[in-house]
Amino acid sequence: MTDFVGRRRELKELREDIARTGLDTLSGRKAKAPRARVLLVAGRPGSGRTALAEAFVREIADQYPDGVLRTRLTAPGGETLATERAVRGLLEGLGQATPPGAGEDELSSALRTALDGRRVVILVDDAADPHQVDALLPDTPECLVVVTAEGPLTGIPDVRPCTLGGLDTPSAVEMLVQRIGDTRAAADPRAAETLAEECGGQPAALALVGGWLAAHPKAAVADVAKQLHEMPAGVGGPLARGFRLVYESLPQPAQRTLRLLPLAPAGIVDSHSASALAGCSVAAAQSTLDDFAALGLLRHAPGGLFLLPGCLAPLLQSLLEAKERPAEVQLARARMLERTVRLLHSCRAMAEADADDGVGLREKLDGVPRTLRFPDRRAAATWLDTRLPALSAAATLAVADGELDTLARRLIAALVRALAEHRGTAEAAPELYGLHRLVLDVAERRSLHREQAAALLNLADLDAETGRTREALERYRAALDAGRAANDPYATGRAMESVGGAHQELGDWHRASDWFGRALAHALARGERADEARLYGRLGNVHTYAGRYGDALRSWRAAAAGYRRLADVPGQAKALSEMARVQEYAGRPEESLHTCREAVELARRAGDQRLQAALQVRLADTLDRLGDPAAARLHRSAADRLLGDDPAACEIRSGSD
Repeated sequence: MTDFVGRRRELKELREDIARTGLDTLSGRKAKAPRARVLLVAGRPGSGRTALAEAFVREIADQYPDGVLRTRLTAPGGETLATERAVRGLLEGLGQATPPGAGEDELSSALRTALDGRRVVILVDDAADPHQVDALLPDTPECLVVVTAEGPLTGIPDVRPCTLGGLDTPSAVEMLVQRIGDTRAAADPRAAETLAEECGGQPAALALVGGWLAAHPKAAVADVAKQLHEMPAGVGGPLARGFRLVYESLPQPAQRTLRLLPLAPAGIVDSHSASALAGCSVAAAQSTLDDFAALGLLRHAPGGLFLLPGCLAPLLQSLLEAKERPAEVQLARARMLERTVRLLHSCRAMAEADADDGVGLREKLDGVPRTLRFPDRRAAATWLDTRLPALSAAATLAVADGELDTLARRLIAALVRALAEHRGTAEAAPELYGLHRLVLDVAERRSLHREQAAALLNLADLDAETGRTREALERYRAALDAGRAANDPYATGRAMESVGGAHQELGDWHRASDWFGRALAHALARGERADEARLYGRLGNVHTYAGRYGDALRSWRAAAAGYRRLADVPGQAKALSEMARVQEYAGRPEESLHTCREAVELARRAGDQRLQAALQVRLADTLDRLGDPAAARLHRSAADRLLGDDPAACEIRSGSD
């Protein structure tokens, strides 16, 4: 069943507007650059603007073979959503990877590049201001952007709004008939018309009243029209009257559940969130949500989800504030967050158990009720994907609340782990970046220096991986300060090493070696042998890049000795291979040959065929330079036997890896 009826004039107007000559052209001015045509559907919440936009997009979709993209810019509660998130969602819809931490300008540029040469429709729902829309506009006139908003978007040139009022009476009656059937409307057609007029032709009001009539088959249409007409003037307009009719007919428990729904993050509700909010069973919550959807109070969405209509959010929020005590509201919020944490724990456990071939699943789910368990990994992954917008919103709202920081931290930690297990850290990086920023907000507010250091290190790592090295360097320095404030030796040492790595990436060998030296002294003082060996290697690398071959050899020799004490044969072999490289750079080929042979033997003992083959190739290159091509051919043949003829397989990884 669809609630969309009528609007033939508006649909025709929108179709004609696609090909309309631009206002800049009519006035003799040339546009700065060709851009996509923007069509605006304007109307108050509940006017059916989204339904009209969707119907229009369905009609013209075949003219845009590269598909339809959708995004929403305002949450049901009225909060403006981050434009950055909207652009990122559109890029993901195009199959484009988005770098974590990228700003709005960078993402908008990437979107325009991705849309170049394509014919797509972008449906932008519930825009709050023109600046949001401008960031989404393609630079190609072959694309079309359809926007819904409450009023005009005066900041975007050449946009003529299609403004919606109420449905005409025949269309409004048709919408009622979709809900209650032909028989009741035909029995008293004048009453049906009167009811449509009492609803002001407003689709949201018609949906509520029609849903109520469908749930009360013995009620007369004329009586409902009279009831709406006689409501006090203070109730409000047609939508508020229709809502009051439905709300007051609900049992008390259902009324309370409905009042609490504005607490659902991003207006996304399922049986678990409703169950936690209301303190009832999952089965009871599911039944109640189904009833709400039938009454027009919620909309069905894929994956067992329900969406709270934005036009009802202010009415529900008003009831929540009037009927529920603040302490009860906060308790409901806490129950919902706690339920979400447990679901994320269960979701993560399914991924971990699948990786372990199911070993230990019972222990991982110990204490988790059966209603919170997933049947398999695929079901858990699907749950995570479909709920991710709500989960992200839950984390953001919990941090903004300020009174539930302990739960907020647990929620974010659980979400980070679930994303990492199901998607991997690389794929989940854009989401993880936002979550680490939330952790940082809480840590700074609560002066939690250890968590502040961890969040800064995680954010800096993601900055470094996406080429924002200077931003990463600033965060690594801040993490060092936080680690020292927390008296956390691990965070302090890690931050020192990372500061050195950032300077190395920037080509500042002097500062890089200085910071690696500080990190090494820190590791030596704590007796961290594995860190010592690795840091000697990082120092060796920097000295090599700087041309300080004597210092480089001393560092690599110390790294090899450290790996030998750890009984890490592959590490020792790699360190010796780097020594051989430096010896060759320093003009000592005979020493390089001897060191390389020692490294080959260690790689053979370690069973590392890739490293062994790479060292054989290095030996061959050194022998060629020493004038022994026959011996060089023997070593190349040995490398080929180990790994075939793929030269990429014979690369030696740097000891800093």
